[in-house]
Parts: sequence; C-alpha cells; structure tokens
Amino acid sequence: MEKNKKIKVLVIDDSSIFRRVISKYLQEDPELEVVDTAKDSYEARDKILQLRPDVLTLDIEMPGINGIEFLKILMEQCPIPTIVISGADGRCFEAISAGAVGFVDKPTATTMDEFSKDLAAKIKEASVAKLEKKKSIKSTQSQSVSPSNTRPTTSSSVIRKGTNSKEIIAIGASMGGVEAISKLLKQLPAGLPPIVITQHMPPIFTKRYAERLNRECVINICEGVNGQELLSGHAYIAPGGLQMGILKKSSKYILEIKPGDKISGHCPSVDYLFDSVAQVAKDNAIGVILTGMGHDGAKGLLGIKKAGGYTLGQNKHSCVVYGMPMAAMNMGAVCKETSLDMMPNAILNQLKRMQTKV
Repeated sequence: MEKNKKIKVLVIDDSSIFRRVISKYLQEDPELEVVDTAKDSYEARDKILQLRPDVLTLDIEMPGINGIEFLKILMEQCPIPTIVISGADGRCFEAISAGAVGFVDKPTATTMDEFSKDLAAKIKEASVAKLEKKKSIKSTQSQSVSPSNTRPTTSSSVIRKGTNSKEIIAIGASMGGVEAISKLLKQLPAGLPPIVITQHMPPIFTKRYAERLNRECVINICEGVNGQELLSGHAYIAPGGLQMGILKKSSKYILEIKPGDKISGHCPSVDYLFDSVAQVAKDNAIGVILTGMGHDGAKGLLGIKKAGGYTLGQNKHSCVVYGMPMAAMNMGAVCKETSLDMMPNAILNQLKRMQTKV
C-alpha cells in the first residue's frame, strides 16, 4: 500500500444491521475507507469488479453461495485479502483453507469495541498480504504426488522412540500462519523431539485448531496445558489469551502456561515462548519463525541463536506477510532462511547434526 493512501474495504454480510455497525466502526479509523457493503456473494462480485477494494470482510453464513464457496471462487479468479468474521464453530479454518488470510470472532454487545479494534488491525495486516491464485480442485489433485506434497525422508537417528528428548523445536507465526503451520507439520514424521507452537489466535479457536491439526498430521497435536510434560512425537499449541513457555524439571521439559500481559503486542506471544526456550533448552533448541505481520518473535529468536540454538526463518517468497521473519533477519537472528516447502528438511537436517554431536 502507498503511504497516506487509505485501505479500501468492502464489507460483505447478509445482516443490514451488522453491515452498518461494522462500517461505522471501521470508518472511524483514519487509515481505512469503507467503499461499500454487500448483502450476498452476487452483490459482492459486482462491487469487487466496480470498486476494486484492497481488503474484504466476509461473513461465512450467507444465503445462496456461502462465504466459503465464495472464497474458493474468488481466490481462483481474483484473489483479494479477506478477513472472515466467524463464530467458534471451526468453520473459520475451512475459510482459511479456502484462501482467507485471517479471521475474527463474532462480537457480542459487550465485545464490540474490542472486536472493531481487532478487525481494523487485521485489515491493515491483510492489506500487505501476498496472495496467489488458488489452483482448482482438479489441478490440485493432479499434483498430489508433487515433491512439495511428499513427506520428507529422515534417518532413524532423528526418530526418538522414548518419551523424552533433550532437543526441542519452537515455532512462531501470525497472519498466514494457520496454513503455514499446518503445511509444515503435515510434512514432519512421527517421533521427532517435542514441538511448541505459538500462533496468534483468540481463545477457544486454539483448541479447535489443535484438534484439526491432530486429525491431519501423524504427529500428536493438542492445545497446551499448564504443567504438561513435553513428549517426543507431540506438538503443543499455545492457548489463546495465555502466555506459554517451558520449564525443565528432572531433565524433562514442562509447559508453563499462565495469564499475562501482552508481550510484543500479543498474548500468546512468540517472543515469550522463544525467550523461555532460549533460557531452558539453550543449544538444544531449534527456533522457527514463520509468516506474520510485525516483529513478535524476532528478539526471542535472537535469544535462541545467542544461547547456541539453531534458527530458521521463512523466506519472503513463501510468506503471506513477510513481517516477523524480516524483522528477525534484519536483527541477525536467523541462521538460515528458506521456503516453507523446504522448512521440514531444514529442521530434519539440523536435528541430525545436533544428535551426532559428540
């Protein structure tokens, strides 16, 4: 986006009241301009062609073509960064898979102010998101055996048959991270050292996200619980609205999850997680920073590197938003930058090196 140029927003919702309320709140932000509203997918299509908005807000439940089906068509023909407004029923993740770059929880009368601020922030992040046309289902199926969809191979030396590991993998992401984390974890084999993950996401949604990932991956994945022992072959998602870090007790890694202030603008915070991993795991840590707006995680990743750990950053080409990885690169926190497709192999290769150290 050009400096001083307002971000043009099209609000799509079947509720006339909700369209008016969202528009009113967004218009109060000097960086945003609501160019129009649409009551359904058909009206939205016409107004997109006419007004060329920078970002869409989209309700999932609409008459006729619902929000998810509309997204699939939109992303195949004319990709536009879209923020979905969703209830806590898990359909937001369908929308993310269909091409949405983010989502916000549907507001109540008491959460309207918080909702409007969150939505405005997400729209600003979305305005710089990089999108590519989604391939059709037939095209995707024909490429199901492509290299990027093949699980990487690894030697048995990387697989841990026991429950504990001295190594640990920490991953942080924000906008674009829901799909990036899913893609990364699907490519990792079972039996790796424990993985701790912070993805910026509201409460309730993190549990549903973990459940969805657990169904998709060979790794066991759950929302983290305070005091939980970290096991090989498992991944733990930071609960929304809480800060998650790790402790070490009797040579075992333990989750420490508690309420806390926002750090680097977020709760859960990637910096908070990475800082604890740097202090506890030191040179046994691998830190990975993925797509996202802002700088959360950059300082923490530098801490992992300074403690002797190995750090990876997602490259600009494969990021939806090259913000957090760029901030980490600029401060010298990244040992190696690589594409999302190559990230699994980069992690596995480093684990082999770590486990063959004398």
